[in-house]
Amino acid sequence: MSSSTIWSVDEHLEDILGAVRPLEPIELQLHDAQGCVLVEDVVVEIALPPFDNSSMDGYAVRVADVQGADEEFPAVLTVIGDVAAGSGGLPGDRSVRPGEAARIMTGAPLPAGAEAVIPVEWTDGGTGGGPADTMRAHRDAPEGAGGEVRVHRPVEAGAHVRARGSDVEPGDLALSAGSVIGPPQIGLLAAIGRSTVKVRPRPRVVVISTGSELVQPGEELAGGQIYDSNSFALTAAARDAGAIAYRVGAVTDDADTLRATIEDQLIRADIVVTTGGVSVGAYDVVKEALSPVGDEDEPGSGIDFRKLAMQPGKPQGFGSIGPEHTPLLALPGNPVSSYVSFELFVRPAIRTLMGLQDVNRPTARAALNTDKALSSPAGRRQFLRGTYDAEAGTVTPVGGSGSHLIAALAQADALIVLPEDVTSAEPGTDTEVILLR
Repeated sequence: MSSSTIWSVDEHLEDILGAVRPLEPIELQLHDAQGCVLVEDVVVEIALPPFDNSSMDGYAVRVADVQGADEEFPAVLTVIGDVAAGSGGLPGDRSVRPGEAARIMTGAPLPAGAEAVIPVEWTDGGTGGGPADTMRAHRDAPEGAGGEVRVHRPVEAGAHVRARGSDVEPGDLALSAGSVIGPPQIGLLAAIGRSTVKVRPRPRVVVISTGSELVQPGEELAGGQIYDSNSFALTAAARDAGAIAYRVGAVTDDADTLRATIEDQLIRADIVVTTGGVSVGAYDVVKEALSPVGDEDEPGSGIDFRKLAMQPGKPQGFGSIGPEHTPLLALPGNPVSSYVSFELFVRPAIRTLMGLQDVNRPTARAALNTDKALSSPAGRRQFLRGTYDAEAGTVTPVGGSGSHLIAALAQADALIVLPEDVTSAEPGTDTEVILLR
């Protein structure tokens, strides 16, 4: 397309996703794999649990020995020893015989001969008294592992026992390719004995803000200066999308400095995001610094600066840079324009690098909850901030349409989409909503 062409939102996104490829898979230790996407099925090699074990602290018994037991006429059993978690069972491979019981702890293997576990609260705990609240610690009362126990209730076979393979059996599919590795998935992988897993790594995103007027939060503002909020917001957004994000402090409006900064960051970047300096002003440093790259430095590289039929976020840039042709997305500098552009274009690119199939935010349909009609420029797709009420099926605009209204953005949990052919949206209009949370 020529430099004067107006791109649609869909065309720009299609161009980006057509150029971005998922990262190559690597083998990672479990503690490094959180947030990554599996590239292969994981099949279970051992049963989980690997043996029948107790789900309670209590006594391992034979069912027939406690049949008909109650508090008035308890079953009196001989306690033959302890079975602790981590042990192989009763000493000497002893089994539970008729009229016997073994003290057993949660997670301990069910000893041979036993068919069920009686919770300690259903017994006298070996004290000869009424129902027990807890077991005495073995180290405090070793004699508690012997003697007699009175059982006050009957039990069925398998009660309070986690059967071998009741979670998963060898050969079962534990996790399928495409799964995102979160805490529960890491727990499962560890439980079945996997120490490593093959995944696509989390993309490394470098965020660079530009502008001589930008000052870091915590510093004093001089005349004409503002705090750099974009780099903080976009770095957080990149992490929220699943990336490892690096924030680079604001770069002044100097093309050589910006070019050098980007080149220095390429060693740790799978994608670079800049904000500011992409419009038509005399000091739009990103355009000045990156427009000639494709012709002079790296064949096949280059950033294309274009205008999109959207509001906010009309000026955009996309291309690749450096010897590895690292993708670079150049976003506008106004805070709302920057964040909306990230959600529409950068987040899908990050999710594509991760190897995910569903790269976009979820959407919904909602009735416009407003006192008056909302106007929208003809020929542009407008994205307004809003709060979405799923139960009521409505969305309420927050703040105005200005691209600098960051306070309203902080209150929003959705973007209200007004299509290119809509110039006025009346109250109650059915609208598309992009959900941000």
